[in-house]
Amino acid sequence: MTCSLFDVFKIGIGPSSSHTVGPMLAARSFVLGLQESGRLAEVSRVKVQLFGSLGATGWGHGTGTAVVLGLEGERPDTVDVDTVPSRVHEIRSRNELTLLGVRHIAFDTTADLVRHMTKRLRFHPNALEFTAWVGKTKIADEIYYSIGGGAIVADDGSGQPPIPADERQWPYRFSRGSTLIDLCNENQLTIPGLMFANECAQQSADEVIVGIDRIWSVMTDCIDIGCRTDGTLPGGLFVTRRASALHKRLQRRTETNDPLAALDWVTLWALATNEQNAAGGRIVTAPTNGAAGVVPAVGMYAHTFIPGVGDEMIRDYLLTCGALGVVFKGSGSISGAEVGCQGEVGCASAMAAAGLAQLLGGTPQQVVNAAEIALEHHLGLTCDPIGGLVQIPCIERNAIAAVKSITAARMAINDDGYQYVTLDNCVRTMMQTGLDMNAKYKETARGGLAVSIVEC
Repeated sequence: MTCSLFDVFKIGIGPSSSHTVGPMLAARSFVLGLQESGRLAEVSRVKVQLFGSLGATGWGHGTGTAVVLGLEGERPDTVDVDTVPSRVHEIRSRNELTLLGVRHIAFDTTADLVRHMTKRLRFHPNALEFTAWVGKTKIADEIYYSIGGGAIVADDGSGQPPIPADERQWPYRFSRGSTLIDLCNENQLTIPGLMFANECAQQSADEVIVGIDRIWSVMTDCIDIGCRTDGTLPGGLFVTRRASALHKRLQRRTETNDPLAALDWVTLWALATNEQNAAGGRIVTAPTNGAAGVVPAVGMYAHTFIPGVGDEMIRDYLLTCGALGVVFKGSGSISGAEVGCQGEVGCASAMAAAGLAQLLGGTPQQVVNAAEIALEHHLGLTCDPIGGLVQIPCIERNAIAAVKSITAARMAINDDGYQYVTLDNCVRTMMQTGLDMNAKYKETARGGLAVSIVEC
């Protein structure tokens, strides 16, 4: 499955792409379907059921908020994040909402938004069921799966696993690392060159560039806001935001002989991004919200500390990161609920490593090898958020993964290009490891660190 850079990097809101962005899109899709059928004006009640990981950790991940906003017609990339808390408070206090902004209905967030804490549907652990009534007559019932990175698929009722539909034509189709390398070598293209050609088959070159620049702008704006915001994060853990204080310390630093000083900035940029995500701010899935800090942090490292890396080369960086994201979405998984955090932070680290290797002059083989090195050393990583919040260990985990990306990229470009374990081997191993992993370690908050904190 080849997909677009803009399928890998989606602009949305925190704290989770699979639990916030996807459910908002699913809710909006459901009410748009009611509108298209001509029944929206008749609807008297809507019920939403959350299954699997959405039921287990959805409250801490903002799923309830996302669903009610989606029912009102909001989109993750355009919703005003500053007004979200007050709007949701009003919906809950008044027990009513407005479907697509036009149809007022009663909506009790306790009775009409149901969490199934342990029940899951068979095709994916992130599932939502929407039901609409006119009086006592059911007029619509739809099941959606939030499959990671903000992507959703609808259950077509066939009894077969739903597959994302994509009728776009791509000059260079790939879903494996080996195919990506072969296409580059056969056509004498770099990885960003190949990816750019694919994007230009969908829209003009100018539109592609504007879109890439907007992604980078949202990433850097997120870092900037995160560096200027202190206080504690929402959700009940009262986690202190550290990026602001770290930023002030780094700005006051006067010594210049610390060879690892750049890594403190990498840590800052990752922390700032993921604190913003945890606070429900504007974010770019990269490839998910929980792993959103790695690609921006490594990109800022390149832009700040590598001579000659300006905005144009950042486009190459993001195109390369996106190409590896296509591989992971096409032959693996980026869903923490499906394969654990190896599929989120692990894939993000691999994408950033590949992008940095490209900027450092790597060949397509070396670039893909950088991704393999980074992913290999995240295999088996569990997703065990404390309190079901995208805070501990998620925020620090992004900072550590960003540093791993830099190491992986440098290892790859200083090697001969041969890799005993290929990226495709590594992706297959990730998927098998995810299948073998106990469900309590896959974004359910029922294992690992999530149950190791005992309050006295």
